[in-house]
Amino acid sequence: MPAHRPDPLPLARFAATADLAHAIEGWQQQLKSERRASPHTLAAYGRDLAFFLDFARDHHGEQPSLDLLRRLKPADFRAFLAARAARDLAKTSQARALSVLRGFFRFLDRRGLVSNPALTVLRGPRLPQAVPKPLSEGDARAAIEAADTVQTVGSAPWIAARDTALVTLLYGCGLRLSEALDLTRRQAPTAGMASLRVTGKGGKTRIVPLLPIVSTAVDEYLAHCPHPIGANDDLFVGVRGGPLNPRLVQRLMEQLRFHLGLPDTATPHALRHSFATHLLAGGADLRAIQELLGHASLSTTQRYTAIDAAKLMEVYDRAHPRAGE
Repeated sequence: MPAHRPDPLPLARFAATADLAHAIEGWQQQLKSERRASPHTLAAYGRDLAFFLDFARDHHGEQPSLDLLRRLKPADFRAFLAARAARDLAKTSQARALSVLRGFFRFLDRRGLVSNPALTVLRGPRLPQAVPKPLSEGDARAAIEAADTVQTVGSAPWIAARDTALVTLLYGCGLRLSEALDLTRRQAPTAGMASLRVTGKGGKTRIVPLLPIVSTAVDEYLAHCPHPIGANDDLFVGVRGGPLNPRLVQRLMEQLRFHLGLPDTATPHALRHSFATHLLAGGADLRAIQELLGHASLSTTQRYTAIDAAKLMEVYDRAHPRAGE
């Protein structure tokens, strides 16, 4: 499998009796087929559940089964969260683990396998409101311009063209890295296209306007790429022609941070934040930005209003008919 599409955790990894293992298999299949969870999500959820079952086995001295899950008390779940906290895991990791358990027990309850209300009395950790950390417009432009110059000596010219195309796409269309790497050659944003259809989280599609600078960069990359790329093959490929590993893109941004003196927050995802923040600063409608980013909730998009409140008020003063009275 490609490096950026990990397999779900194998059933053998879960500490579970046969009945519980069968239920886990059904849960994984539901996440994949009904909820359209990404491979990354499936792998992460599996790790969280496996860690919980390992804890339950050690805590109770028996192999986890449907019967054991039925007997668990709130104190058992609190002990599990305390064990995770002792490992200095972030609050976001704690919250995700609790969410995974709630989802799994909800699945078991709906299937008539286990009914246990113990999780309902637990409260997750209070999470701080995360504020996106975008690049400035100048830094975003500099990152695009320098993307073809930071590779190690001896790199093929087409690698530079690929990196430029990818960075331009992430910033120009506001894509998640996984969305960009999931594009096929057939979906490539090339000259003559006015928009790009993107498949995001949960299999939801959205349409993003395509800037000429993006299509030009992608065309340049395709013109120089030495590897044959079929219509249904991944658009962005590695040195040997296989799917591009996301770690290489993260490393590219690390190199850009070093060469341009960018902050540590300058990651591939920061380019998506920059896309949204710069649109908002330019007076774009918040609902429109929500659609462009593919956010299910407007409250997620509203985080960007905390970044440049002064600029937002300036736009408001220009736009409101009663401003200045």
